[in-house]
Amino acid sequence: MIQDVQVGKLNPDELSETQISSYMLTADLPDPDLLIRTSGELRLSNFLLWQLAYSELWFTDAYWPEFTEDLFYQAIAEYQRRGRRYGGV
Repeated sequence: MIQDVQVGKLNPDELSETQISSYMLTADLPDPDLLIRTSGELRLSNFLLWQLAYSELWFTDAYWPEFTEDLFYQAIAEYQRRGRRYGGV
């Protein structure tokens, strides 16, 4: 992206959210709807910060090796009960 600005392909004063997203390694992937965070940590650890802006987060104390199918279904069930607002009120 910096190179494109330097050679005049992009005007930094006119950058949009869509343009920035197009330069990410995940540009061809949809943003996650749900992030499941294991190990009892209540932080993202700088993981996909841009892409997780409108994602729902679900936390569990179980460590990854102990993450079970039942916990997965619990996360999905809670996600289904949530009202998604995508940043709105």
